[in-house]
Amino acid sequence: MNSNYQELLIELSDDTATVTMNRPDALNAITPLMLEELNQALDAIRNNRDTRFVILTGAGRAFSAGVDLKALGGRRLENGKVGDILDIPARALIEKIEMLPVPVIARVNGFCFTGALELALACDLMVVADKARIGDTHAKWGLRPTWGMSQRLPKRVGIAKARELSFTARTLTGQMAVELGLANAVAPLAELDEVIASLIEEMRPNSAQSFVAYKDLYRVAENQGLASGLGYEADNDYPFTDSNERLAGFLS
Repeated sequence: MNSNYQELLIELSDDTATVTMNRPDALNAITPLMLEELNQALDAIRNNRDTRFVILTGAGRAFSAGVDLKALGGRRLENGKVGDILDIPARALIEKIEMLPVPVIARVNGFCFTGALELALACDLMVVADKARIGDTHAKWGLRPTWGMSQRLPKRVGIAKARELSFTARTLTGQMAVELGLANAVAPLAELDEVIASLIEEMRPNSAQSFVAYKDLYRVAENQGLASGLGYEADNDYPFTDSNERLAGFLS
């Protein structure tokens, strides 16, 4: 796997890949280059059959403060959009996160605003530090979401609460994020890795082939209605090679 990234760090440990946005002096603000490298990293991870879990996080005090508007090179924003230079690779990245056949965990260690929250919402699970600061701040800066916030945030917290969070641009603590159903777990920053390791340890004995099926089925559950989703679940098959071995004690 390529290790010559300028704005990322990649660590492979056993069956887990940790992808770290690495611009700590800029609170890991998202640039076109970072998005390009994130897309490359996920392509490489997808092709690495030894990887069963992915952790996405940020270096230093932030997961990511959101888009780095300075990286736009003086371009004027139109209609509240950050533009295709960011939108196209960001949407591609989010689709890759959702389509990756392994669980992806957002490790939200600090600030996580706007576009960064859109990336975290695309992950399968979100674990947050208690002192993290999380929010949809598009309205604060006269912007509108273009990476899926308007669709994923309501599915996570409900439409009324999503409106409230977006209209107020309110900042949430890690504990508040868990209470709203935005995140799965909260812990002090010093214990964050231990909580994530424990979560992975619970998942590790289970079938990687089940994860592939679940990721696809839950993606459809989020994007289609109940009747359509039930039909999809009933009609689609996934390759399984470990079912009989796992059930041997019951089938003999």
